[in-house]
Amino acid sequence: MRAKREENMKDLTVGKPFEVIGKFALPMILSMIFQQVYSVVDSIVAGRFIGVSALGAVGASQPITVIFIAIAVGTGMGINVVISGFFGAKKYKRVKSCISTAVITIVIMSAVLTFLGLLGCRWMMGAMSTPGDIFEDSALYLRIYIMGIIFLMLYNGANAIFTALGDSITPLIFLIFSSVLNIILDVLFVTAFSMGVAGVAWATFIAQGIASVLAVVTVFKKNSKIQAGNYRRFSPLLLKKMTWIAVPSIMQQSFVSVGQLFVQGRINSFGSVVVAGYSGGFKIQIFILSVLGTVGNAVSSFTAQNAGAGKWERTKEGTNAGIKMIVAMAAVFSVLCLVFSRQAMGLFLSGNSAEAVRSMGVGVDFLRINAPFFALVSVKFVCDGMLRGMSEMKGFMASTFADLIARVSLSYVLSVPFGATGIWAAWPVGWVIGTGVSVWFGKRAQKKYLK
Repeated sequence: MRAKREENMKDLTVGKPFEVIGKFALPMILSMIFQQVYSVVDSIVAGRFIGVSALGAVGASQPITVIFIAIAVGTGMGINVVISGFFGAKKYKRVKSCISTAVITIVIMSAVLTFLGLLGCRWMMGAMSTPGDIFEDSALYLRIYIMGIIFLMLYNGANAIFTALGDSITPLIFLIFSSVLNIILDVLFVTAFSMGVAGVAWATFIAQGIASVLAVVTVFKKNSKIQAGNYRRFSPLLLKKMTWIAVPSIMQQSFVSVGQLFVQGRINSFGSVVVAGYSGGFKIQIFILSVLGTVGNAVSSFTAQNAGAGKWERTKEGTNAGIKMIVAMAAVFSVLCLVFSRQAMGLFLSGNSAEAVRSMGVGVDFLRINAPFFALVSVKFVCDGMLRGMSEMKGFMASTFADLIARVSLSYVLSVPFGATGIWAAWPVGWVIGTGVSVWFGKRAQKKYLK
């Protein structure tokens, strides 16, 4: 039976690739901007209204929170690629079954992750050699964050489903709402109620919780409007298919996060002032790279839908369009970051104390070393997106591990003669290696399928 689709659902297998990806990616980019506002606002409020130590406390737990985000994002990638393929192939009964199976699986995963996270919270903070003066605040922030993992997982799962169906508008609406709410609650809890770091964490918990519940309700409403007859509410076969994409994606994201844990441990050895400066600079960089990476995610959905429809030449055209788009965006970000890095760090740190001045200098150095290479790593994002869309997970994993191994090892090697600056310099080297590997695997995959 032919499915009835909502207006926001979009078929990515027709139209000029550059225009299709551009229109599809724009709401995704705006969504990512608002999503990053969560963590950035947390750090801004902590640094400006509480102090340098609070900024360090929020930043010190970041490598652990990134692991949970990696699991959520990786799971979403598996959901997105499989549903995109079925949607492009017009197999709507499987689309509905995938959606139901995905939500059930996410709820179970969230319960397990929450239990393990709460159990090992303080141990993880200790394993990173978190400075004693910020340890308790860091552990408190992390504990509250872990209690909201189910919201993180559900939102990313819902977002993956929306974009798989060609709908990048609905996630944007939810994120605008939740981001504004998060900002209001951050300021209210910290300034009016004097809740300190805990207030920052609870603001994110509440805002993300409301957004995720609304998103899941909307997902099931969309699913009910796809008329495709009876379908299985839970399919082990489809779960296996989603897992085939999700597990390598989770491993890729998680190993990157674990590698960041090692890097963070090395950074922590330089003291809380350096940790605070790095935290601010890293937040800005993550903000920029996450926005750029959204183009890669759009290319992934575009590739998966067209691969499902058997339009392999179109997948190549989409990749080329994505590279042109993302390199232009990266060039703008690089210039802005180089010129306004000090002003950007001023969002997190205020005052003329020796600690604040030194922390700001650390963050500025970090950004100015990495910013010239944003265009290079952006090419990797698009090629990785194409590889995921084609289910070519070996190449996707290889490019990430090459980047990771180089970056982590060089962080320790270069920090001996050059201090913290040596750690910052390890990022561009890893990006060069990872991008080279991703491009090579991408070209090989295109040749294979175009034949």
